[in-house]
Amino acid sequence: MARIPTTELSRYLLAGQLGRCGCLRTSRIRPRPIAGTTIQTRRFASVESQTATTVPPPLRKQLKEQAKALKASGQNKKKKVDNQTVPGWELTVGIEIHAQLNTARKLFSLASTHSGDPNLHVAHFDVAIPGSQPIFQPETLIPAVRAALALNCDIQRVSRFDRKHYFHWDQPAGYQITQYYEPFAKDGRIELLARDGIAAEDGERISVGIKQVQMEQDTAKTTAQPGEVHWLDFNRVGVPLIEIITLPEIHHPATAAALVRKVQMMLNAVDACVSGLEEGGLRADVNVSVRRTDDKSGKLGTRTEIKNLSSFKAVEDAIIAERDRQIAVLEAGGVVEGETRGWSIGSTETRRLRGKEGEVDYRYMPDPDLGPVVIDPRLVQHLAASSGVSLDVETEQLKQKYGLTTKDALSLMGLDGGARVQYYYNVLDALEKLGANAETDVTLATLAANWCLHELGKLTEVSSDLGMTADGECKVPSGDLAALLHHLHHREITAKVAKELLWAIFRSETSSGITETIKENDLWFHELSAEEYGGLADQVVEGEEKILGEFLRFADGKGKAYPQGKLMFLVGKMMRAGPEHRMDPGSAERVMRERLDKIYVPGLRSQQ
Repeated sequence: MARIPTTELSRYLLAGQLGRCGCLRTSRIRPRPIAGTTIQTRRFASVESQTATTVPPPLRKQLKEQAKALKASGQNKKKKVDNQTVPGWELTVGIEIHAQLNTARKLFSLASTHSGDPNLHVAHFDVAIPGSQPIFQPETLIPAVRAALALNCDIQRVSRFDRKHYFHWDQPAGYQITQYYEPFAKDGRIELLARDGIAAEDGERISVGIKQVQMEQDTAKTTAQPGEVHWLDFNRVGVPLIEIITLPEIHHPATAAALVRKVQMMLNAVDACVSGLEEGGLRADVNVSVRRTDDKSGKLGTRTEIKNLSSFKAVEDAIIAERDRQIAVLEAGGVVEGETRGWSIGSTETRRLRGKEGEVDYRYMPDPDLGPVVIDPRLVQHLAASSGVSLDVETEQLKQKYGLTTKDALSLMGLDGGARVQYYYNVLDALEKLGANAETDVTLATLAANWCLHELGKLTEVSSDLGMTADGECKVPSGDLAALLHHLHHREITAKVAKELLWAIFRSETSSGITETIKENDLWFHELSAEEYGGLADQVVEGEEKILGEFLRFADGKGKAYPQGKLMFLVGKMMRAGPEHRMDPGSAERVMRERLDKIYVPGLRSQQ
């Protein structure tokens, strides 16, 4: 397949796999690691005494609570499709996306990026122990460069790190190391199409500029507890991030959400990001401003920033709420203040957090402990050549080669961090070994996609973990699913048997292969003969003169105009009356149509 497996991409992320000669170098000698760089502690750090042990509910539960809160509020909000514009006003949005990079080590220490138990993977520098120094890890650049290339950015040969000063308990040093003035990537652009979910007002496509992509440290993870208690996990301190900063070229809330969703899929496709928005590996901040459409000055309105949005729905809802708030303030004769605001699940409006910091407030300065990073162009060329097809090209390939719908293609690529589509390719490869060709048999390709999406999805209703790996394997091996679909496609087993076998595979209840299991349990499909189907049809039609009368009114000689609901009612009676394990719904419907055309409807007509 054209897609490069994520396992192949991941080899660049392993310690020791990146050659240093001629690829990456710094202008200063790397200091030796401080002895004992890992702090072995399994206890949470607490800002106050720990008086409670509850944790926030999962995101799915929070979303349900949000829906209940909106319903209870009695506010009949307009549909989002009607909320994209406000007459007389223009909305402008810029987005900052923070994504955790898929690396084994932190940005400036040898500590592992694995989360694990709280405060277990923490180096001296991560918690600002006096005398500790940052040690730049060159391998962290690999996923960063891949991400920037996917966003069509220009990779800068020389980039530098700066200190961004602010004081908060999640930042032990009192400053964050970032790339404010000289980032490693600039001037990118992302194309959004109608199928990506952009607002209808943006037409078939829209192009949004990427100002820059910069590397920086993550902060500690804060877990709020009752009684103004906060738990701190310093495992996340120093985890490498990229910050993707767009130009203020978005004018509709749905388009903003679509951009964040597409960026997430693009990062997953090149194995740059560890997880998505709703899993916490990617966070989005939006900058919102409004101005009157008849404003001839050309200046944008005062912007406010909404921090840490945790879902695509939150991105759209928060922008709508903040836009409407700013418009209300201006229409009342007030002034919009530049500030940082927050958004909570279940809210209907944003809330003020603090005044908006500017460049002066952060006191940016070059980091004196880190020299410039120089990226060899040959490394960039190699990564560009090995990145595989783009997201849009792969979508078209799935549609053109395998007959998938746009929705199914995007769903496959978006699930499990891109591993689900790799699983789909593995299933197609296994089917090819069984003698099938998914490119020439579109029915088989779409059947495989349906099972990879929907039937596997049903398994997660009982167990949320499919065990999907980066190379596209899970608790249901791709070869087993391919064998199951091969027999189903050739009508050798029924759909019901296939689904029962899928559950058995998922629960590890089968010790032998699919074909052997079918043989051992005599699960082969021995379909009824045409005469047996006809006998069942005669049986269920008896006493249904009223429905037959309806068929007589709509009959056109070929049965195409029969009321589908009434037809399927009779087919359903056939399925219940006969041995289900020997019946096919399609065959039952075909026989019923034939007998309606040739026997039942002509018989009624002759009686009139």
